[in-house]
Amino acid sequence: MANLASSKKQARKNIKRRGINTARNSAVKTALRKVNDALEKKDVKAAQALMRDAESQLARAKGKGLVHASNAARRIGRLAHRIAQAGK
Repeated sequence: MANLASSKKQARKNIKRRGINTARNSAVKTALRKVNDALEKKDVKAAQALMRDAESQLARAKGKGLVHASNAARRIGRLAHRIAQAGK
């Protein structure tokens, strides 16, 4: 357990930050799941619309350090490719 005032404060901040990070990760996963569900239903227009939100969520997670930049780029690229293939 933290003894110094500064370490107690840091522990409180860590708890708060963990909640925020968990919520952001959940939002990213939900956005990606919605795009994948639309693709499974062969609804390309809906997938394209949902892709904008998913891309935004991933970019925000990347900027906050939740997801590595390469990981975010790879996920966005793969989703975009799947949407392009479904549109053909």
